[in-house]
Amino acid sequence: LSSVNMLFFLSRYSLEDEPSNLDEMPLMMSEEGFENDESDYHTLPRARANQRQRGLGWLLMGGWKILCGSCCDCLARMCRRTKELKARTVWLGHPEKCEEKYPKNAIKNQKYNFFTFVPGVLYQQFKFFLNLYFLVVACSQFVPSLKIGYLYTYWAPLGFVMAVTMVREAVDEVRRYQRDKEMNSQLYSKLTVRGKVQLKSSDIQVGDLIIVEKVGIKSIPTVKPFVFLGSCFIRTDQLDGETDWKLKVAVVCTQRLPALGDLFSINAYVYAQKPQLDIHSFEGNFTREDGDPQIHESLSIDHTLWASTIVASGTVIGVVIYTGKETRSVLNTSSPKNKVGLLDLELNRLTKALFLAQVVLSIVMVALQGFVGPWFRNLFRFIVLFSYIIPISLRVNLDMGKSAYGWMIMKDENIPGTVVRTSTIPEELGRLVYLLTDKTGTLTQNEMIFKRLHLGTVSYGTDTMDEIQSHIGQSYAQVIPHSYSSPSRKPQPAQAPKAAAPKVRRSVSSRIHEAVKAIALCHNVTPVYESRANGETESTAAEADQDFSDDNRTYQASSPDEVALVRWTESVGLTLVNRDLTSLQLKTPAGQVLTYYILQIFPFTSESKRMGIIIREETTGDITFYMKGADVAMASIVQYNDWLEEECGNMAREGLRTLVVAKKSLSEEQYTDFENRYNQAKLSIHDRALKVSAVVESLEREMELLCLTGVEDQLQADVRPTLELLRNAGIKIWMLTGDKLETATCIAKSSHLVSRSQDIHVFRSVSNRGEAHLELNAFRRKHDCALVISGDSLEVCLRYYEHEFVELACQCPAVVCCRCSPTQKAQIVHLLKQHTANRTCAIGDGGNDVSMIQAADCGIGIEGKEGKQASLAADFSITQFKHIGRLLMVHGRNSYKRSAALGQFVMHRGMIISTMQAVFSSIFYFASVPLYQGFLMVGYSTIYTMFPVFSLVLDQDVKPEMALLYPELYKDLTKGRSLSFKTFLIWVLISIYQGGILMYGALVLFESEFVHVVAISFTALILTELLMVALNIRTWHWLMVLAEFLSLGCYIASLAFLNEYFGKFLTCVCFLFIPDLGFITTPAFLWKVSVITVVSCLPLYIIKYLKRKFSPPSYSKLSS
Repeated sequence: LSSVNMLFFLSRYSLEDEPSNLDEMPLMMSEEGFENDESDYHTLPRARANQRQRGLGWLLMGGWKILCGSCCDCLARMCRRTKELKARTVWLGHPEKCEEKYPKNAIKNQKYNFFTFVPGVLYQQFKFFLNLYFLVVACSQFVPSLKIGYLYTYWAPLGFVMAVTMVREAVDEVRRYQRDKEMNSQLYSKLTVRGKVQLKSSDIQVGDLIIVEKVGIKSIPTVKPFVFLGSCFIRTDQLDGETDWKLKVAVVCTQRLPALGDLFSINAYVYAQKPQLDIHSFEGNFTREDGDPQIHESLSIDHTLWASTIVASGTVIGVVIYTGKETRSVLNTSSPKNKVGLLDLELNRLTKALFLAQVVLSIVMVALQGFVGPWFRNLFRFIVLFSYIIPISLRVNLDMGKSAYGWMIMKDENIPGTVVRTSTIPEELGRLVYLLTDKTGTLTQNEMIFKRLHLGTVSYGTDTMDEIQSHIGQSYAQVIPHSYSSPSRKPQPAQAPKAAAPKVRRSVSSRIHEAVKAIALCHNVTPVYESRANGETESTAAEADQDFSDDNRTYQASSPDEVALVRWTESVGLTLVNRDLTSLQLKTPAGQVLTYYILQIFPFTSESKRMGIIIREETTGDITFYMKGADVAMASIVQYNDWLEEECGNMAREGLRTLVVAKKSLSEEQYTDFENRYNQAKLSIHDRALKVSAVVESLEREMELLCLTGVEDQLQADVRPTLELLRNAGIKIWMLTGDKLETATCIAKSSHLVSRSQDIHVFRSVSNRGEAHLELNAFRRKHDCALVISGDSLEVCLRYYEHEFVELACQCPAVVCCRCSPTQKAQIVHLLKQHTANRTCAIGDGGNDVSMIQAADCGIGIEGKEGKQASLAADFSITQFKHIGRLLMVHGRNSYKRSAALGQFVMHRGMIISTMQAVFSSIFYFASVPLYQGFLMVGYSTIYTMFPVFSLVLDQDVKPEMALLYPELYKDLTKGRSLSFKTFLIWVLISIYQGGILMYGALVLFESEFVHVVAISFTALILTELLMVALNIRTWHWLMVLAEFLSLGCYIASLAFLNEYFGKFLTCVCFLFIPDLGFITTPAFLWKVSVITVVSCLPLYIIKYLKRKFSPPSYSKLSS
């Protein structure tokens, strides 16, 4: 059985990554005297200005914030000193021999414990200005001299909000505890001297030998791959987003042990590097000391099984190297920041403005009193009296509205499968200016189809593949009578140098044969066959032989490009039927099975951009080194030719992903020398990767160019109309991809991200400040053209000209950044947020897009072939890229418009009653006595007006079809005109007007019966609020009508049951609650209240009519 290094489970870990300060320099149009030497950079005036001495002015203008922040960060670091991570020596099966104490292997995702729950939740709530303000006001009511009304008037709303919050947090905390307990209680088999024992996952220690079985049938498809001794397949979709199976191999020397118990009889240990973030690399050594001589074996990523991965086939016995917070998956897990919507920030500013107005109004009232007596106490009483100017129901209504928007999005039948994972920012969908999108799997389907084979002098497309199939059949038919050998066969393994090879003019058939064979051999693909239904357990080689011709063969690989190539070789007659650690087998068109032994394999990396394999042919013993990779990497490796660069450009313009395939024949002496140097490099601890790559590069010289392949990545459905829709909506689209420049440019054109008539400025490769300076000057002279830039050039530009580059790039209609790393994607998002102050949205489908999605103001994930990691980390999850159009144009518009209207109306509801209170107090000698007490104040913001006001979440100014037909309407949303200081001041004026009319109207019409002021003014107030809701509604919904009549009915019913609150007002300082139902039902009361209500609302209706007639908004023009 296999023995691999394993890791388990999640915890929390933070990596301090201090961004370096990027230098800036003003761009100069003159190029004279400009040197590439960077030593003179800090002598520039702008740099010197940034380094000037910090004085008192700097301290007063904001430097104190920086100093305080630095001190807090320093104290925080001192309080949470993390243990330094070190390399470790782990003895097999002997945890007690560990020199250090390693973290416990337990998950703890809970925010609080039993003692910190209540204080923690209260702190999280009262750190916001709104809640803290109401807490202070409510607490002031315990002071007799400051008491205004009944305690429940203030504590009931605050208590309700806190109760709802605590219940929600408690439910979430219990769920986290249950999930943690479930994960920590999972049983695993531990191998001991006495045999297998069961233990909880939280009890696993570094050095334990753990047995991991294949997952159950519900977790993965029922397939039976070729499971060969000393290897297994795993799935890493929960770790890196890739759904393809990956092959893992075991330590060689442990495979020779006759029984499992012998693992405890050997004296062996693993020396492993310190815990790191990189999930794609691992360096370590396996040493067995009881042998003579000692056995040393190098360990790499191929020997490891990280946490959060799944064993898809086989059984694994692994020694635990890292646990808990030191596992790779935990080190790469960063707690996502809580995203706050722009609308919430705008409302927070308006709330502070209201508080300032409240304080000013209170000071004015005290000043009009003449500051007599205990004026400071009276000032605080007025502040409490006007506290409803800032409604506590604002936060409750907005949160409920956001939940309603999320429910509507998920129930929209036009975008099925959409999931709202962050319910706090649906309004952000209506404020976006920049959309940053991935390419592969987002704009494209990540379904690769082989389209082109180019041999230099002849090219084959999809319509001529039958010719290749015919050539392959003829080529293998010619060699069947003899013992099989390669078409480029040499009778002796020790070949002459290849200098003579190009002199031989080979036939087209021979060249096709060599190219197809190279494509069929140079890969990391493994054939997988479905299980039989007869309960077989493990497949054997004999069973596999019988299944070579089955139609249920599928291929597994880490790259869909490789699968597409192998499927194509199968279609032309050369089929991969079996693969294990040491060999692979191909089946010819005639049914003959050919065996090739794998001597070495060099996997693809983003740095090398190529992969290689050294194989030995079984029949002839010939050793051949095959390699394939990107043209930029292979151009310097293959022999001189005059067609590769041109054809790569041609294919890239067609939107094809190109791979260059080459080979090199090796003699036994050449290979033996290489193997010795390669093994020596793999055993080194320091700079292992550099030494290994140097040895491999010694082989990569003067290779014979065989062919150029072109694979197409098909576009997602309706990508072109969706991108056009977004462009017309004023959204600037940036494509960030790890693909090469030519392919990225071609996809940008084919998807209409860049229109065919639009100029494209390809930012040439720059490596220093001088080149970046000149290229930026050249780019600045261009106007209205798309920008295409590589990740390397982008890094240089941001190092020296961050502000200038972002300013120029933001003027482009579209930007394509190719060869971008995940870190660079997130960096670009941060730059746009920092320099433009506009809202950004990032959309992707793979694990490499998570950092970009989390960094953006609004992250959208697509459930694609690269797994669900991006969709799980996103704020919104969709199933297809085309759904983003409706998500933004319809739901983004509605969410923003509705929240803006709801927020301002709730503030209006508080301002109008505060205005009435101010008028009331000014009439009665500026007495700090409440106009309404008890249940009236609670009922005013709940049962009397809550339902009509909240029904605004159903309003819409434009029908969905109209919003999609005219995406230009979206541009108005990004300007933030629906909620601004201008609209806020309009609502303030409306509140002052209506509050004054309601109070002074009662004074004018009821001069002889002004003792009924409570019933008069409150009735007119409720009717005014109901009419104002109707005034603001643009599209009626039956629930809105129901809410209006329900609230009116509740108020009329309460007049009979709560008539003590509407009793006669006898003095200016006290209330006597005398039943007064007879007065309320008199005709005079009814028509006079109606007049007051009409006077307060009718002018607003007239103004609205005139405005729609003479200055209608853009959406009303379309509706008419």
